[in-house]
Amino acid sequence: MQNPFKGSFKIDFYTNQSKIKWFILIVAMIIGVGSIIYTNRLVDRLKEGEEEKIRLWAKAVEFSGSALADESSLTFITNNIITPANTLPVILVDSASQQILLSRNVVDSLSSIDKREAQLERVLEKMKSENDPFPIMLRNGPNGAITDIQYVYFRNSFILRQLRAYPYIQLTVIAIFAFIAYLAFSYSRRAEQNRVWVGMAKETAHQLGTPLSSLMAWLEYLRTMPEMKGKSELIEELNKDVERLERITSRFSNIGSAPVLKDEPVYEVVHHCLNYLRPRLSSKVTMEVQTDAESLTAKLNKPLFEWVIENIVKNGVDAMSGIGNIKVIIGQDNAQEVYVDVTDDGKGMAKSKVKEVFKPGFTTKKRGWGLGLALAKRIIENYHQGKIFVKSSQVDVGTTFRIILRP
Repeated sequence: MQNPFKGSFKIDFYTNQSKIKWFILIVAMIIGVGSIIYTNRLVDRLKEGEEEKIRLWAKAVEFSGSALADESSLTFITNNIITPANTLPVILVDSASQQILLSRNVVDSLSSIDKREAQLERVLEKMKSENDPFPIMLRNGPNGAITDIQYVYFRNSFILRQLRAYPYIQLTVIAIFAFIAYLAFSYSRRAEQNRVWVGMAKETAHQLGTPLSSLMAWLEYLRTMPEMKGKSELIEELNKDVERLERITSRFSNIGSAPVLKDEPVYEVVHHCLNYLRPRLSSKVTMEVQTDAESLTAKLNKPLFEWVIENIVKNGVDAMSGIGNIKVIIGQDNAQEVYVDVTDDGKGMAKSKVKEVFKPGFTTKKRGWGLGLALAKRIIENYHQGKIFVKSSQVDVGTTFRIILRP
């Protein structure tokens, strides 16, 4: 049967979702980096303007000849020309004694003297680490000789510091919103997939129920016919097919409802499944089960778990082209996990294909729908609360699938 998913735009979109995610991530990064670069350029321009104001203030101090002698004039310049909004923190320091001579927009005037002095010292250290000071040459000597040097230390305004942090805060908020939206979308898509799977399973079980009941009745009728005496082998084969249909119906019925998990001996379940498959597969395929603890149990829904093993084994047989070995190893890593490794010596997979094998529609065969491993993953992770993944795969060597169950 031809894969109906191939050539579908939606499935192409689905199978390429990793590439689409990378594309969206790159676009988001470009937008984010662009926003940061633009904001930083804007901040740099504003910073240059603030530095020019401080430079003008320093020139005014130098021109006055003494910051302390004419403080009222400097206060007027500071409040009305340089920083009318009182936003630029400024500290004037004597170069010789390192004593703070003057400060503007730094400390709270209502604080105590000790608190103001401590705060001034802390802010001064920050200013020294952030910006280079502007020197003030005091020329009070004969013929304009320099008698003292003072330094103006400053910080960027609070608004400018906020503006520098704004794009990062904005990107963080956008990232949080995008993450929440992604979780909501993923949950919605998963819920939709659940409804599709459950609806398909229930409808399939319902459709199989009527002809199966009819087949069982016809089988009983054939057993009573005199013409069928001596043809017990035919009746037995028909009975096996009916049992097979019953098993399939049971599997779909369990998918369509919450399955009941019981403590089942894992070795016996796997061994029974392989015994069922042996006569139905190529005689050139050998299958074996290895374990050190045959009594090991796990929480299983037997019909569904057998379906998983059957799908993995059949994929392995296809990968071996009907000739090779299937090995199943059952063990326990710790008290919380029971593992089942299914290994084939088929053609293996490239690393780029390993992440794709559990996606619906993915198949390397010319025939098939590519739903077997997707269904296996759903059964193990959704119904058994376990894990299934490709433990290892090497081209022309083989593949190992690992199933992890709760004991």
